[in-house]
Amino acid sequence: SRRARAMSVYNLGIPIGGAAGILFGGLMAARVDWRWAFILTGLVGVVVAPVFRLLAREPERSAEAAAPSLTQTARDLARRPAFWLMALGASSASLVGYGFLYWFPSFLARSLSMDLSSRSVLFSAAFLISGLIGIGGSGWLADRLGPARRSAYALIPAAALLIAAPLYALAVMAHTPWQAFLLILTPQALGLMWLSPVLTAVQHMAPVRARAQASAVFLLINTLIGLILGPYFFGKVSDLLKASCGADSIKWAFVIGLVFYLLAAALLALAARRMKADWID
Repeated sequence: SRRARAMSVYNLGIPIGGAAGILFGGLMAARVDWRWAFILTGLVGVVVAPVFRLLAREPERSAEAAAPSLTQTARDLARRPAFWLMALGASSASLVGYGFLYWFPSFLARSLSMDLSSRSVLFSAAFLISGLIGIGGSGWLADRLGPARRSAYALIPAAALLIAAPLYALAVMAHTPWQAFLLILTPQALGLMWLSPVLTAVQHMAPVRARAQASAVFLLINTLIGLILGPYFFGKVSDLLKASCGADSIKWAFVIGLVFYLLAAALLALAARRMKADWID
């Protein structure tokens, strides 16, 4: 009954860690050297890893059946259209999300003439505020609506992405840094609202002992499509538009790329129709 909120707490690592990386990495790159930004970020992981190992304990569990093979899990997931529709829908949303995360600082530099330090502060603040609101709010909303209506786990992010698309287009039309900051907050929050509801639903697309494997398959698809294609797509479209749009080419690449939010909303809406039939308690 609280799984979506638990997922939200876990997923808050994205805006917190992302904002910290954008802020301190950008400031360090501007004032010292971009190489040290990578080195010190890596050293933080080296320090935190053994501390986490000492403090984090695996919870005690009752005796359970052995986990199925990955092949068996894949066969089981193949019979659940809701899983694949959610995976492809979330991947389409991630394509836009990773693309904006990668290229929005370039937009601030090219279209709004902001220096590295200033855009690091602006974007990190926007990413943190919108992430806390969007991820936290979606987990609470999913736990309120999902138990009574399983389709809510897909309909909440579908509606959020549908609303986010035109608001993102409005944000990249900003003429000043403050306009960009204020206008990006709402669509950025809406664009992150798929995480907790969808990841919660994925947990119910497989038996208990196969949930980690189902999550791994989902995240593999999301990474291959979202993280690999997102930055490339927006960069490539920006290059193609450079001759006609000049420094604003990345702005119009953003507008064109928002079609993937519409695709994501459509796929998640289709997943909602299958959610009840494919759900495993």
